[in-house]
Amino acid sequence: MNQPPSWPSALEEEARTQAGAPAHATAAAGAPRVTLDDVPVNAFHIRIAGLTFGAHFTEGYALGTIGYSLASLNRQMPLDTFWTGMVGSSALIGIFAGSLVFGRLSDRMGRQRIFLLSFLIITLAAFAQFYVSSPLMLCVLRILIGVGMGGDFAVGHTFLAEFSPRKHRGTLLGSFSVIWTIGYVAASVLGIHYADASPDAWRWLLASAGVPALAVLVARIGTPESPRWLQSKGRNAEANAIVHKYFGPHVVLDTPADLPKSANDGFARLFKPDLIRRTLFNCTFFVCLVIPYFAIYTFLPTVLKAVHLDQGTGADFILNGLLIFGALLGIWLMIRLPRRTFLISSFAITCASLATLSVLPDAARTPMIVAFALFTVTMSAFSNLVGVYPPECFPTSVRACGVGVAIACSRLGSAIGTFLLPLGIAGFGIHPTMLALAAVLLVGMIVSIAWAPETKHLTLNQASHH
Repeated sequence: MNQPPSWPSALEEEARTQAGAPAHATAAAGAPRVTLDDVPVNAFHIRIAGLTFGAHFTEGYALGTIGYSLASLNRQMPLDTFWTGMVGSSALIGIFAGSLVFGRLSDRMGRQRIFLLSFLIITLAAFAQFYVSSPLMLCVLRILIGVGMGGDFAVGHTFLAEFSPRKHRGTLLGSFSVIWTIGYVAASVLGIHYADASPDAWRWLLASAGVPALAVLVARIGTPESPRWLQSKGRNAEANAIVHKYFGPHVVLDTPADLPKSANDGFARLFKPDLIRRTLFNCTFFVCLVIPYFAIYTFLPTVLKAVHLDQGTGADFILNGLLIFGALLGIWLMIRLPRRTFLISSFAITCASLATLSVLPDAARTPMIVAFALFTVTMSAFSNLVGVYPPECFPTSVRACGVGVAIACSRLGSAIGTFLLPLGIAGFGIHPTMLALAAVLLVGMIVSIAWAPETKHLTLNQASHH
C-alpha cells in the first residue's frame, strides 16, 4: 500500500535513524530518499575522480621514467646488474611498505589525512631525485616515492569507492588503469626523446615527476572525509552532513553492515573465516597480474632488444599505443562483462601469449610482434580490475587495510620479479623467462576460477559481504 509523501514508512524511518539522518531530511527536500550507492554522478564525483586520476598519472609517470633514465644514468654512475635491479624495483619495495602502513592508518585515522600525506611524500622525494649522487641515494628516494604511492593506492581506491554510485563504480575505479598507463606512456615518450639529450638529462627526467605530484597535492587540499568511514566509526552526524552538503538533503547512507566489532580489528580481521578467502583471492590475483606487467614494462627496452624488436623497429611506440588502447578497451569490457568472466578470460589470453612468445624462434619476428601485442592489449585491459576488486571485497571498517594488503603483496611480488628479470634474461635467456611469467599467469587464472566473487551489480556493503 502506498504511503502519503509526508508519512515515511516505518522501514524508511528506521533506516534514516540508523544512518543518523534527521527525521525531516527527505520530507524537507521534497524528493524521494536516495542512498549514496544510487545517487547520480555529479560534479563532486568528478572532482574526487580527477584527484585520484591525477595521482595515478603521476604514479605511472614516476615509474615509467626509470627505465629510460638508466642508460644515461649509467654514464655518470655505472650500475652493475645488482644495482640495476635495485633501482628498478625500489619504488615497488616502497609501495609494499606504504600500502601496509598507510592502509592501516587510513582505517584508524580516516581517509582524508592520508590522501594528502601520501602526495606530500611523493612530491618531495620526486624533486629530490635531481640531486642524486649515488645509486644508494637514488634507491632511498625511490623507496620514499613508493611509500607515498602505496599510501595513495590504498586510500585512493578506497576513497573513490566509498563515494561512487554502484552503477558507475566499475568505470570510475577501472579508469585508474587508463590514466596510469597514459602517465607511463608519457614518461616513455619523453624518455625516448630526451633521456640522452645531455649528461644530466636523466636528472631532469626523474625530477619532472614532482611537477604533476605538486599539482595533485595542492588540488587535494580541502577534500572532505569519507562519510562511510565516519559512519563506520559511529560519527553519523558528520557523515550525513557531508552527504547532504555534496549530494543533497534527500541522499542518505545505506545502513552499514560492518560496524566495527572492536577497536583492534585491523589486519587480523582480514584473516577471520568470513574474509580470509577474499583476502587470499585479492592478494593472489593481484600478484599474478602485476609480476609480468612490471617485470616486462620496467625494462621494456631490454625486453624488446632480447626479442629482436629494439627501438629501430618502432615497436616501442606501437606497444605504448597498444597499452593505452588496451586500457580504454578495458573500460568498455568492464561495463559489458561480469567481473569474473573478464578476469578469468584475460588471465587465459595473457598466459597463452607469453607461452607462445617463449617457444617462437628468434627469426619469427612477425609472430613475436603479434604475441607481444596481444599480451600488451589484454594485460593493459584487465589491469583495470586491480582498482575495482579489492575495494569491493572488503567492508568499510577494514577496506583500506584489505586494499593495502593486496597492494603490498602485489608489489612485493612485482619487486622480486623486476629484480630477477634482468638476471633471468642474462642467465637463462628470454624464452625460459617468458615461460616462467606465463606460469605465474596460469596460477592467477586457476585461483580466479576457484575464488573470484561476482560483485558488479551489488552495493558497496552488499559486495563486501556477498
